[in-house]
Amino acid sequence: MKNNMKSLRAHAVGFVCVSLMSISTTFAGTAAADLKKPIMNQDLPAAVPAADVPSSASLPFYTPTWKMGDPMTLANGKVTVDINERIRVEVRNNTFDFSDSKNHVTDDTFVLQRFRLGVKVDPVDWVSVYAQGQDSRELFSERGNVPFQFGAEGDDGFDLYQGYVDLGNKSKFPVTARFGRQVLSYGDERLIGGFDWNNFGRTFDAAKMTYFIDGPTTTSVDGFIANVVTQEGHNRNENSDFDFNESNNRDLFAGIYATSKIISFQKTEVYALYRGKDGQGPEYNATGGTGLLPVNTAYDVDQDIWTFGTRMQSTSTGRLKGFDYTFEGAYQVGTVSAVQATGATFPGIVGGTSVVNPVRSQGREHLAYAIHAETGYNWELTPWTPRLGVEYNYASGDDNAGDNKSGTFMNLFPTNHKFYGYMDAFSWKNMQNAAVTLTAKPNTKTTLRMDYHAFWLSDGGDALYRANGVTQVRAANAASRNSSKFVGTELDLTATYAYSKYLNFLIGYSHFFAGDYLQGTQNTATTSNAPISPAGDDADFFYFQTVFKL
Repeated sequence: MKNNMKSLRAHAVGFVCVSLMSISTTFAGTAAADLKKPIMNQDLPAAVPAADVPSSASLPFYTPTWKMGDPMTLANGKVTVDINERIRVEVRNNTFDFSDSKNHVTDDTFVLQRFRLGVKVDPVDWVSVYAQGQDSRELFSERGNVPFQFGAEGDDGFDLYQGYVDLGNKSKFPVTARFGRQVLSYGDERLIGGFDWNNFGRTFDAAKMTYFIDGPTTTSVDGFIANVVTQEGHNRNENSDFDFNESNNRDLFAGIYATSKIISFQKTEVYALYRGKDGQGPEYNATGGTGLLPVNTAYDVDQDIWTFGTRMQSTSTGRLKGFDYTFEGAYQVGTVSAVQATGATFPGIVGGTSVVNPVRSQGREHLAYAIHAETGYNWELTPWTPRLGVEYNYASGDDNAGDNKSGTFMNLFPTNHKFYGYMDAFSWKNMQNAAVTLTAKPNTKTTLRMDYHAFWLSDGGDALYRANGVTQVRAANAASRNSSKFVGTELDLTATYAYSKYLNFLIGYSHFFAGDYLQGTQNTATTSNAPISPAGDDADFFYFQTVFKL
């Protein structure tokens, strides 16, 4: 039955892919985007530039011609409308429990659909107002309609995704400001990003000011204070209710982020970030009422930490004879509270324990660090312009959860999907990752990419954390401390096709080869009716995504 279901799902996915590709042939094309950039409509379409038109344009019957792909503007370009529709089919097997012995609810084929509609108004050259709504759905899934439970993305009816006011004109005065609900994105999003692969994405209710320094260094300095926006209406007995998404005022995020080209062929960034989270929430519960409730804290445990770091990225391969590089290092100090709770088995938690009534422990002194180092060579004069890259990522872990010191690097608000394997089993937290990347562009519309990752834990006394930096693939226990630190390897194959500037496609396949750590940390069922334990088997992930945007 399991094989039959897989065959039916494979045929269904194939039919969807062929259908979508046939529809796409009605459109015209432009250049493909780099796969490492998130597919999102973060940069609003600019107003249609003025064009030379015949003198008859002044006549009352003259109407300019609008073409597909042009921004939709009204009121002489002062009002701009943008639309983004994304559909992704996912086929997953063992990506949650790494077990062939049981079909978990995540071993499924489902569709993620997301619609965004934005309106930008520019009344004067120093004021801009933008509002963007979002509707997100998870279709044909056996997972519960609860965000973040077993990786589920649930449903979130039409809500305010962004809504802000921009003040200032940097060509006339070097300070600008943005107030309201907005995406915060810095560097390549290893610490602060929009997490756009997720169907909800991530925004903040924030105030941000930017100071621009003219001159050859092209320097800007951002200062911001923010609260992360969370999905509402999914706690305890509210799973089917609709609530307006609000920001968590018990999770303060602030920082200063400076970017400069003080070195002509390099972008140099330095930052100081503060996060003060008071409380374990939000807690998304799969069932209501009393009793044992599986709890998943979506945005990390409570903490009071500072993160100081720098990032350097080359901007000119010509100056470096085809080579490129990126380096980022971050150091953290402060205090972190651990979760203290009673553990109990729960039928919905496969082979694990649910956390019941979590309470804060006393603050633990926090010292942690992380690094990313990457270099590559670009054959820019060779057909398909291939690039071969190698990289290493490290984030510290904690060797003893029972003492008063914390060494686990806190990943803040990242977009981890782009970096540590597309299966999303890892975050920049208690991990070591070595990777080789090969990209090629057969033509201006198509980008092919292969990534091969190898993963180890930094410390066996700490957990293995998924891409959200909170959910654990394996908990820290005696088995993890005594096991090998080698978690496994992952092969990612992806292809993007930018059929036009308003329609693009992404297809990918990933396979995870389970290592000694996963095989040595299999949980053991304690009773005859307990759920089947996670195992150390390989995992597979296939996906097809299309994005239409104006």
